[in-house]
Amino acid sequence: MKFSVLASGSKGNSSFIETQNTRILVDLGVTSGNVEKKLKSLNVEPSTIQAIVITHTHVDHINGLRVFIKKFHPTIYLTKIMYQELCTQINIEKYQFIDGDFSIDDLHIEVFKTSHDTSDSNGYIFEAYGKSLVYVTDTGYINVKYHKQLQNKTYYIMESNHDVELLMHGRYPYHLKQRIIGDKGHLSNKDSAYYLSKFVGSETKGIVLIHLSEENNDEEIALKTLYNNLEKVSKEVEQVIIAHQTERTDLIEV
Repeated sequence: MKFSVLASGSKGNSSFIETQNTRILVDLGVTSGNVEKKLKSLNVEPSTIQAIVITHTHVDHINGLRVFIKKFHPTIYLTKIMYQELCTQINIEKYQFIDGDFSIDDLHIEVFKTSHDTSDSNGYIFEAYGKSLVYVTDTGYINVKYHKQLQNKTYYIMESNHDVELLMHGRYPYHLKQRIIGDKGHLSNKDSAYYLSKFVGSETKGIVLIHLSEENNDEEIALKTLYNNLEKVSKEVEQVIIAHQTERTDLIEV
């Protein structure tokens, strides 16, 4: 299994995952043209994308969906609630409802609920050939009932949205600050590092931090917070990288 985070941030999010038999996207929140260009830079033809798995329906996660599905006709995997929100905006021809764990050919996908200010939102664990990839974004917290399920996976793609001090001393209005730090908002650097220090295990190879706020975060602070938390519990990983808004990551082998 391999993956690349194609775009990450408040202006749009999308990731690519492939196995021997399967190629999918997780969300498509930037323009279709942007995703097509980045896929081609990985030597992936957009027409070979079989499916798009949706985390939730905020615009920075579905913005390019309409054009991409009209051109390439992948199957959209989403919950019934997500479909009800999207079908009034987008003509989704091919779709499958998510109602528990599911598979797309040789890619198995476990589902867990996240907590965000939308009517429905999911996190996912992608598994193939003994390797696993956790995908967590746009959530105010991770329910303790999922912690065991999320432990000791091969790679983690984890939201690390904001530094609390930068946010609270920044220019955002008070109501927006409260939304971001709330239980239905976003994970802070401290939150993300705390969860990762619990989840990382002996099988874990790497971490990609995603959805960093351009306004309320700093890459050095995010990395330092993570490394400090891992050090406290005597854990380390081979690779930690930060995904960016305009540049994709390399194609990473899980």
